[in-house]
Amino acid sequence: MNALPSKYANWLVHLTAWAVVFGMPLFFTGPNHPLMNGTEYLRFLIVPLSFMVVFYTNYFRLIERYLFARRPGRFLLSNVILISITMIAIHLFFKYILPPDSLHPPLHRPWQHSVRFFAGNATLYLLVVGVSVAIRMTGGWYRAEAERQKLEYNHTKAELQNLKSQLNPHFLFNTLNNIYSLIQIDTNRAQQVVHELSRLLRYVLYESSQATVPLKAEIDFLKDYIELMRIRQPHHVKIFVSLPEDPSQKPIAPLLFISLVENAFKHGVNNDKPSYITISLCETDHSLNCTIKNSYFPKPASDRSGSGIGLKNLSKRLEMIYPGRYRFQYGHDDQTYTAILNIQFPES
Repeated sequence: MNALPSKYANWLVHLTAWAVVFGMPLFFTGPNHPLMNGTEYLRFLIVPLSFMVVFYTNYFRLIERYLFARRPGRFLLSNVILISITMIAIHLFFKYILPPDSLHPPLHRPWQHSVRFFAGNATLYLLVVGVSVAIRMTGGWYRAEAERQKLEYNHTKAELQNLKSQLNPHFLFNTLNNIYSLIQIDTNRAQQVVHELSRLLRYVLYESSQATVPLKAEIDFLKDYIELMRIRQPHHVKIFVSLPEDPSQKPIAPLLFISLVENAFKHGVNNDKPSYITISLCETDHSLNCTIKNSYFPKPASDRSGSGIGLKNLSKRLEMIYPGRYRFQYGHDDQTYTAILNIQFPES
């Protein structure tokens, strides 16, 4: 069964609260307090009805017009006038329209008692105003918070899509460079690689457009990409890869590890010096751990290939998708660059 919409649930609370107030005479009956007759109950109703007038005048009109507009002086003055008019109207109603009967003769008070009597009633009306303000401001805060979260979600979703759109051409740029190098070495193999590239691009352009993909699909994509990158490497480059042999179908955000792999091939290979790249991905019941180490050969400042956006985009994506459920570290010493990414799976 679907829950009531918040608007109707809110009014259900109002109706319940006023039903309790108007039904109070029923809760205080007994041998010494018989049930009220019609006239007595009518006299009782006047005060709660006046509370409703003060409450909803503030709830629908004064709070929005003055408090939300940051005009507290006008708000206080309006309530002083409203409460004064309400109290005078009730006093005249009880005096001329529904005067006390013989069983309830009017009380003759000195003026000091009358002042205290009206001050006490004014305090009750001020409490009603306070309750109205608290309920309206709390409801307004919840609505504003819900709207803020909705806007933040839409903004995050749009930013995430923008990051993916940056990643796709970045990935394609590096891959086309590999095929260009291969054409000069082995034309037949280059044609085969173009076919493999089409499979990789299909994953990047279509499957990765989903919020999550099966972990197995992501790892298969990494295997294909690493093999594609391995083709153009000279013989003195040692590449060690350890990926799960039988990965699970757990959902994971797509294209999380490709930036780390690209970065390793970009900075870990030198055409003249011994180089190595170690890629390790391990799945447990509760987490996914990726560690990539490579020899460190930084590109000169004039080399803008890739433009360094990969790791920055990855950091933003992780914060948006896995806030509080990931650990991402990367850095280098004189000879080694290390990147470690740990993602905690949500509890099932």
